[in-house]
Amino acid sequence: MGRIDFFKEHLMEKRAVKIISGIDNFDIESVKKVVTAANQAGASAIDICADAEIFKTVRQITELPLFISSVVPEELAQAVEIGADAIELGNFDALYKKGVRLGSEEVLELARKTMSLINKSQTFFCVTIPGHISVGEQIDLARKLEELGADLIQTEGAAIADVKSEGARGLVETAQVSIANTIEISRNVDIPVMTASGITPTTAGLAFAAGASAIGVGSCVNKLDSTIAMAAVVTNLIEIANRNVKRETALV
Repeated sequence: MGRIDFFKEHLMEKRAVKIISGIDNFDIESVKKVVTAANQAGASAIDICADAEIFKTVRQITELPLFISSVVPEELAQAVEIGADAIELGNFDALYKKGVRLGSEEVLELARKTMSLINKSQTFFCVTIPGHISVGEQIDLARKLEELGADLIQTEGAAIADVKSEGARGLVETAQVSIANTIEISRNVDIPVMTASGITPTTAGLAFAAGASAIGVGSCVNKLDSTIAMAAVVTNLIEIANRNVKRETALV
């Protein structure tokens, strides 16, 4: 079984957990800590930035499937060439930090360009749908990406979440937009949906209940100081994901 098949199996079982080191995280020591924690805990996949040297280093310390994320089609094509197990157009956090927000047509065009540069039949391709566009636009974009041949849709929304509370309520407020987007999109496409952006152990179960086949988790892991603390959080997330499998089985 190939590395990406490991992720696909978890995806099919609706229990995939992808740990994100950060699309704009080029600090190799930071990335290695995240990867080590995800590897020790047994995550479904790891998502790293588009940097060939970082990829080579990470490949030496884990056999878990590696996603390479970028908003530049040429970088995604290069990622395929160096051996990435999957590529992801997105997430868009790096752009939001610069005050840039892509519309649905821009994302679709980037996806089309990426497709033209790769051998799609041999490449697992995930696309993030901007959380700031209207629900109708998100559904329309998701359907077009499905027609184009995307394998996975990733939702987001933390960047526009109206967070006014602390504690658990604040965590739910941060994730609620991405979770709501998951509900809408998963009802309108046949390809799986991964909920990301603001997902934590507090909200992971809500994401799966909303129809997610996977969760993408970044800041609640990669902002921690120690590998031990990171691994503990990833282990918790995996336990939550595995409970979702039992829930899905009980509903059949």
